[in-house]
Amino acid sequence: MSGLFLYFCFMAVEELHALFLEHQIISTDTRKITKNCIFFALKGESFNGNKFAKEALKAGASFAVIDEEEFKFSERTILVANVLEMLQNLAAYHRNYCKAQIIALTGSNGKTTTKELINSVLSKKYKTIATHGNLNNHIGVPLTLLSIKKDTEIAIVEMGANHKKEIEFLCKIAQPDFGYITNFGKAHLEGFGSEEGVIQGKSELYEYLLANNKAIFLNADDSIQLEKLGAYINKFGFSTDNHRYSLIEFLSANPFVCLNFEKETINSQLIGSYNFTNCAAAVLIGKYFNVALKHIKEGIENYKPKNNRSQLITKNGHEIILDAYNANPTSMKAALENFESIKGKNKIAFLGDMFELGKTAHEEHQTIANIIDTLNIYTVYFLGENFNKIETKHEKFASFQDLVTHLESNPIKDKSIMLIKGSRGMALERILDIL
Repeated sequence: MSGLFLYFCFMAVEELHALFLEHQIISTDTRKITKNCIFFALKGESFNGNKFAKEALKAGASFAVIDEEEFKFSERTILVANVLEMLQNLAAYHRNYCKAQIIALTGSNGKTTTKELINSVLSKKYKTIATHGNLNNHIGVPLTLLSIKKDTEIAIVEMGANHKKEIEFLCKIAQPDFGYITNFGKAHLEGFGSEEGVIQGKSELYEYLLANNKAIFLNADDSIQLEKLGAYINKFGFSTDNHRYSLIEFLSANPFVCLNFEKETINSQLIGSYNFTNCAAAVLIGKYFNVALKHIKEGIENYKPKNNRSQLITKNGHEIILDAYNANPTSMKAALENFESIKGKNKIAFLGDMFELGKTAHEEHQTIANIIDTLNIYTVYFLGENFNKIETKHEKFASFQDLVTHLESNPIKDKSIMLIKGSRGMALERILDIL
């Protein structure tokens, strides 16, 4: 490939892939340039990555992929028709170049935790990679696929969506061999339009797998999934005719989930009975891939949550369940019901707004307040614009600073068990700094 061709013509995906094999690090942020990486100049509503191509090369990138001709200035600047589309096409090409089996996960709740659990189990026997953090959208999925190495045997790819047809699009890129939907819940209602819209959107994963004669891991205890897919159930990787969820016994969640499988007790480090299904999926997928039971047990027991996901923290004598990574009506209800079941007298819940609920926002926030009234949780602090509009007997604050001011005047003195739960944009982990 001559420099002249690189300079004047759009590069084909096959040619870019040949360069990628020599420079297998992709960067989309000039603040995180790694030496010899390939910089993709993505665009957003408020930025144009093309303008940073020269900066990326000076910082150590080997090549910069751009889609505006005015920013090509050397043979290290690769012009393509559309940078984002090229990133996605490159990922699909690389996915087929490598021979790894792809397990795709989606769902309203528990995607990231389940993905981490599955990876922890399968990595006991196979060379695996998994989605980093929650890079699960139209950019994150391609980046995950491009992290697959020649010797990778299984890739666990998380797929997120807030509109219909997004999962369908991601499947075309990732071309999964297996799929699992954690659940259908009231998440991203603003984009999906309704709970039925959520079901339709998430089910695009199963529809892809069925159309391509691939395998589905089905939660046989999920009535919605059984109703939608019952006619095909005998085709699935595990279902009522194979490794049924009912074979896994839920022992307890006080506070950590404990389960039993084939006479082996597995003690997780995950809080909440709602994490039982996530653990069960990892156990049964491990079983499907012939991971020894002792290694399945190790994989589950060694996984410790992080990044504000159901973390158990002790601070100033308080036992705190920090679940502030995200929230929707389904996960909020589950977290509260689990919180009530934990033994202890002085329970305090800090609940932040749930985002992306559209026209249903007020109704869903009021419903959570009504649920609180049926539970034995006597002290609740509601935080955010939506919760500030509800009717409740509990304290509510429109802003975080209002909460800070209140706690400064009314500090929590008794040792307590606390739940901190809210959407990512609420950043409720800040509460730890003011306790």
